[in-house]
Amino acid sequence: MPPQIAPSTPLRRVADAAHAVRRSVRRRRRPLAALCAALAVAALLGALRPPTPATERVPVAARDLPAGTTLAPGDLTTALLPPDAVPRGTLPDPTGAVLAAPLRQGEPVTDARVVGPGLGAGESDRVVVPLRLSDGDQAVLLSAGDRIDVLATDPADGGTELVAADVTVLAVPPAAASGGSTTAGVLGGRLVVVAVPASAVTGVTAAGVLSFVTYAWSAR
Repeated sequence: MPPQIAPSTPLRRVADAAHAVRRSVRRRRRPLAALCAALAVAALLGALRPPTPATERVPVAARDLPAGTTLAPGDLTTALLPPDAVPRGTLPDPTGAVLAAPLRQGEPVTDARVVGPGLGAGESDRVVVPLRLSDGDQAVLLSAGDRIDVLATDPADGGTELVAADVTVLAVPPAAASGGSTTAGVLGGRLVVVAVPASAVTGVTAAGVLSFVTYAWSAR
């Protein structure tokens, strides 16, 4: 039989405290076990969760934008995209660029969408040039992506010749941006931006200065 401990001794108080702890642990054993199990599951899930994928901040259209828009800060916002989803040629700051084609809300702004050196991307063996159509109303009928044959009519003898075939229309700037000066008595017309075969650049340039320039939609 264990020795009796006097109620008032320090040893008795320690024994009572240990007994109380054991009773408390026994009462809370199941909740503590459940808590430990939950912590273990959370730790396992955290270890198995894939790392947060890398993203890049990309300028995109804040709303649908028409061709000819000069991009202002209010036209743009940013989106986080995975690096492999960022289009090639994305502009880090397209503010001030002029759209060569419409841009949908949320679409990244690339060099192939604005008037500039990258506008002819994908047009191999071609040169990007401005083309002044003598009749400005004809430009209204064109859209980026149209394929046309460029025709030149001599104002002196009325003869017409094909100066470039299967030309790609890249941009139709607004009329205000095209100017309206006349050249050698030919109508001032309106500028469009086109991609022409390298072999036709000289002829197209000369026609814009000396002839009445028009087009026909290409059948190719």
